[in-house]
Amino acid sequence: MLTKRQHGLKVQNTFVTGNNTASIRCPECNTVKITPVSKFRNIAHTLKTRCGCGCIFIVSLDFRRHYRKPTKLAGFYTLNSAGSNGGGRMQLFNISRSGVGFTVSGIHNISEGQRARITFTLDNKKETQIAKDVIVKSIRKKNIIGCEFEDKGQLGKDLGFYLQP
Repeated sequence: MLTKRQHGLKVQNTFVTGNNTASIRCPECNTVKITPVSKFRNIAHTLKTRCGCGCIFIVSLDFRRHYRKPTKLAGFYTLNSAGSNGGGRMQLFNISRSGVGFTVSGIHNISEGQRARITFTLDNKKETQIAKDVIVKSIRKKNIIGCEFEDKGQLGKDLGFYLQP
């Protein structure tokens, strides 16, 4: 992940739409240019760019299917795959229409392919409580867990609104 400044240049993060275009905004003059980026999908996700105003900056392209919203939400997970039990506290660090990323502290018995139930409270005005069934897709650095929602079509009104960019 790129920071706000990389090698002395400003970094502009942008989400790639379903039609493989990206809205690139100059950090100096705020000019927006919609650019086709499909040719970069399998090659480069960071580009050094020059605006018409002369500003040089880095564009970080996010090719994910859905916008991933950064969060800091506390919650719980419960493993519910056959032959697996357990659970504990988690810290949700991002969420999208198709899944979540969270961290756990200490030793856990989570493995890829397991099913789990996660519960957490959104930091919106209503403090909406969310409970979702997920499938564990990845485990990185022993405690960073990536999950996909089992029923991606049923987000619910509150979660759908929360995920608006």
